[in-house]
Amino acid sequence: MEETNLRRRREDEKSIQSNEPKTTSLQKEVGLISGICIIVGTIIGSGIFISPKSVLANTESVGPCLIIWAACGILATLGALCFAELGTMITKSGGEYPYLMEAFGPIPAYLFSWTSLMVMKPSSFAIICLSFSEYVCAAFYSGCNPPKVVVKLLAAAAIMLITTVNALSVRLGSYVQNFFTAAKLVIVAIIIISGLVLLAQGNTKNFQNSFEGVQTSVGAISLAFYNGLWAYDGWNQLNYITEELRNPYRNLPMAIVIGIPLVTVCYILMNVSYFTVMTPTELLQSQAVAVTFGDRVLYPASWVVPLFVAFSTIGAANGTCFTAGRLIYVAGREGHMLKVLSYVSVKRLTPAPALIFYGIIAIIYIIPGDINSLVNYFSFAAWLFYGMTILGLVVMRFTRKDLERPIKVPIVIPILVILISVFLVLAPIISKPAWEYLYCVLFILSGLIFYFLFVHYKFGWAQRISRPVTKHLQLLMEVVPPEKDPE
Repeated sequence: MEETNLRRRREDEKSIQSNEPKTTSLQKEVGLISGICIIVGTIIGSGIFISPKSVLANTESVGPCLIIWAACGILATLGALCFAELGTMITKSGGEYPYLMEAFGPIPAYLFSWTSLMVMKPSSFAIICLSFSEYVCAAFYSGCNPPKVVVKLLAAAAIMLITTVNALSVRLGSYVQNFFTAAKLVIVAIIIISGLVLLAQGNTKNFQNSFEGVQTSVGAISLAFYNGLWAYDGWNQLNYITEELRNPYRNLPMAIVIGIPLVTVCYILMNVSYFTVMTPTELLQSQAVAVTFGDRVLYPASWVVPLFVAFSTIGAANGTCFTAGRLIYVAGREGHMLKVLSYVSVKRLTPAPALIFYGIIAIIYIIPGDINSLVNYFSFAAWLFYGMTILGLVVMRFTRKDLERPIKVPIVIPILVILISVFLVLAPIISKPAWEYLYCVLFILSGLIFYFLFVHYKFGWAQRISRPVTKHLQLLMEVVPPEKDPE
């Protein structure tokens, strides 16, 4: 069947394909509805319940706050359209990794996989699970902050459960995603409808003079974007599982066009709802914005809010795990990570080693776990590589004219996104320098050490270290490499 699929792909498209022989491979289990659920389910997670405070703190008033939320949605949509062109031109899983590989060569691609594996993806997973844990624990520690140990242990348990589910079955992971996406849309609908009813009843005082006295610096705007875009993170997640999408030429762009604008409308309306019951000062003082909203509007049924927020964060964590494991899988397949990370479970047909490794790194991030610092650290690194990837799209318009492009966005869109990415990366450094940004850059560049040791020069001693590890893990986990027939 795999040979037939490969033959059909070669006949139907001229885009870059994986030229590997018959393999034990990932299966095409994800359709349009599941694709939309992955986008919506991954984006709507903990961000909309955490970021409103940070966005408002940096914009200082209601009007600019709502503008930032809308602008972040537009930017996410434009970025996703660029990724739709890349994803239908280069139909490999792994998100930015294969695009950087084709546009700039192995070193930028390796640095992206290194940074994603060690920083961006596990820190995102950790932030979402910490948010889930805080909301759940808050229900049992009414009136006081829950112990940090309890919060972190519950977050670690959530990571292990989600990793196990996705390692067991692609279909099971999709079903879990679909269920929690439906659940989170329920709480989103409850908050939006309640807010619109209150707005119709005349609760508009917090929207009066909403731009008065605004004195926002360039650095504050960039930090507001960081926190807003964190809530939209996931707009590119479907590109990580392109090889598992049924009919990616149709389903990838349609899922993007439907999913991200839906999220944008929901986010703006949710913020409007928050401001119908809370003044800016009250919102900034709230420990959990959605819970405060529920206590004021839905009492005595206010318990519904933390329950469905927990569902929302679990759904986002599941979507993040589902897609990030594929990046590690593809990097391992290309020889840029331990080879065992590219292995596929014989029984389950999932990238189980990659998922388990990803879960372990995420648990490590929970130990120091400060959500605000993790968000800034994540956003800086993420937009550095988003900008570089979309720059690769522009470069390949000139260097790879031979590639078929089922979707081709106007050149002005990627150029605009690149300029905004440069602003987002440089503005916080220029306006308010901090050591964290330097540490982040140094960590990214430190990946070159491992690249030259294990990938480029393939020193004998380095290979002797990694080979027995790969062999033992292969036997322990019952997995096979993608180059070989499982038989």
